[in-house]
Amino acid sequence: MTRLSLSELEHSQEFVGRHIGPTPAQQAEMARLLGFDSLDALIDATVPARIRNQAPMDLAAPQTEQAVLARLRAIAGKNRVLKSYIGTGYHDTYTPAVIQRNVLENPGWYTAYTPYQPEISQGRLEALLTFQQAIMDLTGMELANASMLDEGTAAAEAMTLLQRVNKKNRSSTFIVAEDCHPQTIAVVRTRAEALDIEVVVGDPAQLAGSTEAFGLLLQYPGTYGHVHDLEPLIAKAQKAGTLVTVAADLMSLLVLKSPGAQGADVVVGNSQRFGVPMGFGGPHAAFFATRDAYKRSTPGRIIGVSIDRHGNEALRMAMQTREQHIRREKATSNICTAQALLSIMAAFYAMYHGPVGLRRIAERVHYLTGLLATGLQAAGMTAENTAYFDTLTLNVGDQQQAIVERALAAGMNLRIIGTHKLGIALDETTTAEDVDQLLAAITGKAAGTPCRDQAAPATAIPASLQRSVDYLQHPLFNDYHSETEMLRYMRRLETRDIALNQAMIPLGSCTMKLNATTEMLPVTWAEFAGIHPFAPANQTEGYREMLAELEHMLKECTGYDAISLQPNAGSQGEYAGLLAIRRYHESRGDDQRDVCLIPSSAHGTNPASAALAGMRVVIVDCDADGNVDLTDLTARAEQYSNELAAIMITYPSTHGVFEETVVDVCDIVHRHGGQVYVDGANLNALVGLASPGKFGADVSHLNLHKTFCIPHGGGGPGMGPIGVGAHLQPFLPSHPVVPVPGLPESNDVVSAAPWGSASILPISWAYIALMGAEGLTQATRVAILSANYIAHRLQDHYPVLYTGRNGTVAHECIVDIRPLKEASGISEEDIAKRLVDFGFHAPTMSFPVAGTLMIEPTESESLAELDRFCDAMIAIREEIRAVEEGRLDATDNPLRNAPHTLQDVTAEHWEHAYTREQAAYPLPSLRQRKYWPPVNRVDNVYGDRNLVCSCPSIDAYREPVGV
Repeated sequence: MTRLSLSELEHSQEFVGRHIGPTPAQQAEMARLLGFDSLDALIDATVPARIRNQAPMDLAAPQTEQAVLARLRAIAGKNRVLKSYIGTGYHDTYTPAVIQRNVLENPGWYTAYTPYQPEISQGRLEALLTFQQAIMDLTGMELANASMLDEGTAAAEAMTLLQRVNKKNRSSTFIVAEDCHPQTIAVVRTRAEALDIEVVVGDPAQLAGSTEAFGLLLQYPGTYGHVHDLEPLIAKAQKAGTLVTVAADLMSLLVLKSPGAQGADVVVGNSQRFGVPMGFGGPHAAFFATRDAYKRSTPGRIIGVSIDRHGNEALRMAMQTREQHIRREKATSNICTAQALLSIMAAFYAMYHGPVGLRRIAERVHYLTGLLATGLQAAGMTAENTAYFDTLTLNVGDQQQAIVERALAAGMNLRIIGTHKLGIALDETTTAEDVDQLLAAITGKAAGTPCRDQAAPATAIPASLQRSVDYLQHPLFNDYHSETEMLRYMRRLETRDIALNQAMIPLGSCTMKLNATTEMLPVTWAEFAGIHPFAPANQTEGYREMLAELEHMLKECTGYDAISLQPNAGSQGEYAGLLAIRRYHESRGDDQRDVCLIPSSAHGTNPASAALAGMRVVIVDCDADGNVDLTDLTARAEQYSNELAAIMITYPSTHGVFEETVVDVCDIVHRHGGQVYVDGANLNALVGLASPGKFGADVSHLNLHKTFCIPHGGGGPGMGPIGVGAHLQPFLPSHPVVPVPGLPESNDVVSAAPWGSASILPISWAYIALMGAEGLTQATRVAILSANYIAHRLQDHYPVLYTGRNGTVAHECIVDIRPLKEASGISEEDIAKRLVDFGFHAPTMSFPVAGTLMIEPTESESLAELDRFCDAMIAIREEIRAVEEGRLDATDNPLRNAPHTLQDVTAEHWEHAYTREQAAYPLPSLRQRKYWPPVNRVDNVYGDRNLVCSCPSIDAYREPVGV
């Protein structure tokens, strides 16, 4: 027997085999089936030689899961988790354990995809609808969306919405109250400048009514804790033709009069306090609520109530409101994602506590704040704000530094305001003993009578602003307070969806691959989850070390010189990258460069982002093979040579091929003074093989929730860092509160937190550390192999629309349904819905070409799962053939009626020409593994004509008989 060495026994590459689905032997056999001697030969035939990397990435060797967790533990241990009283929109909270274990840490929730296919998304759609209902109730507004990226982004989106809908005042001025959170002001300023909106920051009491403005942003309570009656100010502004947005603290609205009741036009904020950890800034679900009259202009996603084909109630994303970027260069927003997982957590938090429990939490926070104010007053220190909810601001003169040091010594962070003031914001986790410690630190004297033994303080909320429990009266918020019922309810919703823990999700351009449990574990460690984004730098050394290492990893993966981790979504990354290009041109005196060339095949977010960055979009044609038409590109580049700012391309192309001419595209644009933006959506086909930063690109955004394993979470969280060349590095985003090292704090700000959704970045760090350079490269190779394997198995049944020079595809392939539809009447949507009966989420429908399906298997799917999917697609093709030949009725067939519910096939009467067995069990293997959709095909037209975005009556939540 040959004895293995110790290094072989330690098997540091073990994780690579766990991440990549097909075994090495299967990979070789798959390549041979495709007509290649080896996987190397397939890659050589597919990836153009002129873009191939000449050297491996400079990354550490793969590590075991145990070693990676140990290293992350050591890094996390360098963070110091203190009691945070900093506030400014971020507060400590308790995540109910039943929600943490069964949602945040549950792949049934965090590996689901955006609910474009509503029939297999009813669980998370119901949870998101509940979030909308909670936000509507607490804000007092008629409509809410399913979440935004963060409070700053929500405020910026509110600004542009008010400008759109304000028909009475066509001014280009937007007023921002000076007591808004500083990060919100910064994000709004950045958004406004590119859109030629003038932002005036000042005292709204003086500016409203006297300054010609289309909109006004107020903070409630103010960033320093002040609580004001907004109603007179809002009325004054609206009388002058100025519409009003209120940025509100959600916890305060449990005891304060709602902004809607005070006349607000839009209400935004952050739901982080509802059970979502601070996480050094995110991810958190911001909220956006407005008037029903503005529903067609509302950004982001809105969940609506519709019916299925049998007339039963069913939920869906409302089509006209869900994706503004489908308007391309005419878009008013580029937001195409949300923070679904976090809004679901917030909704469940509201359900778990209910109106009475939530009210108790808010009253307790206010009570303790009153005890603190009383104790300070007894010590001769009166807060500047006499009306407050949970935050006090003190003018402590020259004692500021001494107080801060005493607080730090006692394990507490206070907010430093200027040189003489301090802010103290209490939260759900604050105790009476904490208040005693605060008093001792602030006054420098030991506490006398403990707060717990003192008389109840008087409320500091003016009588006109006190709120009764007039919210969350729907049974959903009142029936699940026992953990047993809550647990079963969440489980019931989970089983209504398809996530990666059940089946392959073969979406093109969305890269739904393994999010390993080891990668996910650190997210909920207190050392990462419990940090305020504005905590002092010496308390976040672990985070900064991890972020610096991740930046190095991503530079090696992309070939760029610098990385910004601030953008917290792909859309934000596109926007940040284009802003860097804009600033670069301005620094060179090329202010006139504002034309962005975009191929006709591009993702819809590309032209939307360009429009938001203040650029003019010019479309470049694609040729018959789906590639950028070099003749048309050359003509456009010459036509706009003096005005050319950038081109935005996706590589490999949106059509799923490696374009041979990408270097030529870059050269043409550079010759005319433009910059090259490569959309990182398809980076899963490049890592280790080719680097955008080396073959000609100047900037890319990186979808960490795609290539680098951060899970989609049912539609968010996402992360969209950008990589740039050295010449663009000075123009990366910074932050006004915590400047990014090496960058001026005056730089653009695209997200509310300095490093975006920092608490999920350990996922990508861990993925790269587990895989190493060789593992990452092999993952890319197998992603390409798997896509070609599917294209090969399906090519005799469905036309594969685009291939490269050697007949191969990249990491995804497009099958053309149009000829089949012409022959049979069966559409790509019919196939997508029929796949549900086989237990699969559908591929991407009608993008980038109408009437097609785009399939991306990823490297994580086993050969058995790839075959299971192909078997389903081939079986569906045979059903289509039966329709073509008249063996199945043209209208009453299993494709047109798909998907089929358990209630359908167990009903007493069966009225179809095909059998129940064909409906439910079209393949024998389904008898061992069957997913039952909870609803039949959803009626999109009905849902748009009858837009209802609040929770239906409780009867709609009762399970139908037989389910």
